[in-house]
Amino acid sequence: MCTVCGCGGSHEHDQDHGHSHGHTHDAGHVHFGAGEAGVAVPGMSQARLIQIETDILGKNNSYADSNRALLAAKGVLALNLVSSPGAGKTTLLVETLKRMEGSIPAAVIEGDQQTSNDADRIRETGAPAIQINTGKGCHLDAHMVGHALERLPLEEGCVLFIENVGNLVCPAAFDLGEAAKVVILSVTEGEDKPLKYPDIFASADLMILNKTDLLPHVDFCVGAAIKNVRRVNRKIQVLQVSARTGEGLDGWLAWLGGALKMQLVQARGLAAE
Repeated sequence: MCTVCGCGGSHEHDQDHGHSHGHTHDAGHVHFGAGEAGVAVPGMSQARLIQIETDILGKNNSYADSNRALLAAKGVLALNLVSSPGAGKTTLLVETLKRMEGSIPAAVIEGDQQTSNDADRIRETGAPAIQINTGKGCHLDAHMVGHALERLPLEEGCVLFIENVGNLVCPAAFDLGEAAKVVILSVTEGEDKPLKYPDIFASADLMILNKTDLLPHVDFCVGAAIKNVRRVNRKIQVLQVSARTGEGLDGWLAWLGGALKMQLVQARGLAAE
């Protein structure tokens, strides 16, 4: 069970980080989404469930606001990279950093339940990286990110990539103080993922469709995936990329450059006030 948000159990958590999910069983089926809280837990009222989630997310959002103010003042573009496990976040990030070297400074916060493998891969590119191991926690939260920011060298005009724990559920609810959320969907997954996990796609500014070099070898319809994601988020931008071959990376780098320019304009506007 996730010790950060309580996913996987019907226990009540009154800790600094968490929200409660309830499971009830009937004839072999699990029912979710009941009541105002969107969750049903036997013996617990909807009002109590709403209060727990409000308290937890309220604390997280306070930390996120502090992170966002710090990053904005420094002119740092922070991106929250989210995906299911194995979608290719780290490989995409490594190739991105290689192409950014010498032109745009970058730093990385790596979130994983265990090991420092991904942070080690990032550091090999020359970019500074902080590893956050969440243990049984299934996502990063703003408090964790705030502590990592204290240890990262962040200069004006830097891009901060926050690679979240592989999970398409809980990261949707937890603001980290990022300027934008980027969701990565690989062609080795189903094109119906945006419909199965709508919250994460609805909260994202950009979807990167990754591993396009595998399209000839998998049963995946690009058009259906884009149609599905726009059913839950009409404004989302979509890029098709192969981190392995480099196809589409120029478009991704152009998107990064545009987003960074906007962040710097905002930062200089704040400094002038």
